[in-house]
Amino acid sequence: MSAVPVLGPAEAVAVAAEHAAVFARDAADRDAKRVLPLTELDQLSDSGLLAITIPARYGGAELPVETVTEVIRLLSAGDPNIGQIPHSHFVYVNQLRLQGTDAQQKLLFGEVLAGRRFGNAQSEANTKHVRDIRTTLIADAPRHWRLNGRKFYATGALLAHRIPVLAHLGLDGPLHVAWVDRDAEGVEVIDDWNGLGQRTTASGSVVLRDVAVPDELITPYSVTFQGPQTYGAFAQVLHAAIDAGIARAALTDAASFVREKSRPYPDAKVERAADDPLVVHAFGEIELAVRGAEALLAEAARAIDRANADLSEASTTAASLAVAAARAATTNAALETGSRLFEVAGTRSAAAGLNLDRHWRNARTHTLHDPAAWKVQHLGRWAVDGTPPPNHGQV
Repeated sequence: MSAVPVLGPAEAVAVAAEHAAVFARDAADRDAKRVLPLTELDQLSDSGLLAITIPARYGGAELPVETVTEVIRLLSAGDPNIGQIPHSHFVYVNQLRLQGTDAQQKLLFGEVLAGRRFGNAQSEANTKHVRDIRTTLIADAPRHWRLNGRKFYATGALLAHRIPVLAHLGLDGPLHVAWVDRDAEGVEVIDDWNGLGQRTTASGSVVLRDVAVPDELITPYSVTFQGPQTYGAFAQVLHAAIDAGIARAALTDAASFVREKSRPYPDAKVERAADDPLVVHAFGEIELAVRGAEALLAEAARAIDRANADLSEASTTAASLAVAAARAATTNAALETGSRLFEVAGTRSAAAGLNLDRHWRNARTHTLHDPAAWKVQHLGRWAVDGTPPPNHGQV
């Protein structure tokens, strides 16, 4: 029996909205003081929201991608740091769903249903590119391995219970995932993330020194991309949801500020800044961009659900293209809204103590995760020649 609630689709969205409203109250203060949201993450775990993708046959809710995406969007509108931390958790639950054995799934899905969280240790510094991995699993004894390497941008690792680590099986073997305990001997998680935005995502470095890993805690990774897959699209649509949340939060805060604190420009000849026709028009333009991004996000999530129901090259191509469009649109909406917030709210909104600049800082930092220009490239190549996007984890 699950130790956390098993939520239905409508219930999950409602619970996410409730938590987002609470998280929003102290989001600016956590950002300013760089306070990691441990209490808030424990609340998320206890709520059952982090277990919504566990397959039904293992006792989970197995909710559709459309619902998971909306949950992340809502949480990110409350605090995008809290929205980003479970991103890797959901992605690696998906990896386990695709590649884990029944025994591995029973064990690790059981941990999630008991309220435990997964982090990630994937990216590495000083390599040729983001998919160049040097971390290795070297045979130590029959069915046992030693894990060595160093990761950075390991979002959520500081506050995780278990850290999925991307590594080569052998010096040049295929990529696998080692599911290591956060407190295992040889695992060091360093709180060294110092980004200008998304300051409290617990995205430290992970150092792995001769960490003992049995066969039972290793799953294949490279094989995920040997045929049609939505693994990459799922990871990307959750990133888009984070950016959509940032955009909506910035717009909401801007509107509140204009209604309550802004003074009208004298040439407008109005009593309230909120009645200035130039301000209203600017808000209309921003709302249009945010609504468009939200609509593309929702459609991308539905495209993944359709592809999962009938996996083929055609369905996964459609899903990846829909997600590329959502990623490009949410990137633009988040950056535009975070910047134009000050245009519509006026000089007073630039006061450092208000910390309204966190919206732009969060948008600028998170949207660097995968270049939006490459999403547009994939869409353009499809439009011109019908060329499908590449089959990897960034599309």
